[in-house]
Amino acid sequence: MTLNERRLGDRILAALELALEQKHLEVAEHLARALEETLTRFGGPDAVDHRELSAGMVQAFERLESLRRSEHRLP
Repeated sequence: MTLNERRLGDRILAALELALEQKHLEVAEHLARALEETLTRFGGPDAVDHRELSAGMVQAFERLESLRRSEHRLP
């Protein structure tokens, strides 16, 4: 296990990627919300998060949006 894999956000991202591969939209939605929560939990409720999303996170959120459109038959 690498240092990055020990962070909660990295583990949630890996689970999100697996849910997307398996086209399990409901689980992917929950994991995406959990990932967003891990990204914003530091600094308190009024803090502004200045961290940029990793390329992997951006790709996962794009894949989630694509799965949403596919499942709901949207263009």
